[in-house]
Amino acid sequence: MRKMVSWLCRLRLAMAGVLALSGGAAAEQRLVLYSANDNTVNSLVADAFTKASGIQVDVVSTGSGVLFKRIASEQAAPQADVIWGVSSSLLKENSKYFEPYAAKERDAVPADYRDPNNLWLGTNLQILTISQNTAAIPAAEGPKGWSDLLDAKWKDRVAYTDPANSGSAYVTATFLVSLWGGGDAAWTKLGGLLANTRVLNRSTLVFEGNGSGEYPLGMSLEYAGHLWQQNGAPVLVVYPSDGTVALAEGVAIIKGGPDRAAAVAFVDFINGKDIQEQLLRTTFRRPARQDIDLASLPGHMPPLDALNILPYDSAKWEASRRESLAHLKTLIQNTR
Repeated sequence: MRKMVSWLCRLRLAMAGVLALSGGAAAEQRLVLYSANDNTVNSLVADAFTKASGIQVDVVSTGSGVLFKRIASEQAAPQADVIWGVSSSLLKENSKYFEPYAAKERDAVPADYRDPNNLWLGTNLQILTISQNTAAIPAAEGPKGWSDLLDAKWKDRVAYTDPANSGSAYVTATFLVSLWGGGDAAWTKLGGLLANTRVLNRSTLVFEGNGSGEYPLGMSLEYAGHLWQQNGAPVLVVYPSDGTVALAEGVAIIKGGPDRAAAVAFVDFINGKDIQEQLLRTTFRRPARQDIDLASLPGHMPPLDALNILPYDSAKWEASRRESLAHLKTLIQNTR
């Protein structure tokens, strides 16, 4: 508790300069936040921001696609100040709706995870991983990389989310096509992997099934494995030796929003080292900023430069999403 009080005090001091610009009227300010994060994360951040700044937060939480449709429909009279928790590919695609702001500590975030014109800033990274339930499969006997999942011994033991319902599952599939050289041969190889999977409707079913042991392996995200570990489940997070992707999620100020001063305060707050460490402690969201000692924090995540992070052509795969999803649907149907 004493550490939490100290943390909030430091946040208040750090934001004093920003709030002074509003003429001391912070208590009367409200921030309208569009968020694609879950309610647990939204509540944690909104409460901490209000305690630190005095600015009340109204959160509108839904899928990122719905949020951007809403922003587009409100373009003539924007109703929100900030959008947060959406993928960098969608932030790039919709940057015309944002106004630039050079966050105070933006240089702590690598250039690959922020806009060169300061239209958006990466706040956390999602790493594609394999989750292994070590009660079902001893730690030393599990797969080390994506290609290992092709082994027939994993038939029906690998949980995977339907890529039509999950952005990260779509990225996983298309990344593997690229990793395996592209073209028909790569798609055929992916079909072999999918033949070993149980395709589920939601990512949470993959996380829960792997944590409970119903599915010994899961094509998953880093944070989910660490959350299950914290809750006592025997889950091992496997960082594929043959390479993976770091997907940035970020924040942006909506052009013409109701309260720019509150939006600026939020961007500096959400990128702050203290709140990024707090989010990692409570939700295992890997910070985009690279000046945080991950080894000293829960999860003991490896640093980014210790992982085999490979490039992913998000623009290419977003442009071909419709055709690629149709191809994936056919592959999944043919392997059931």
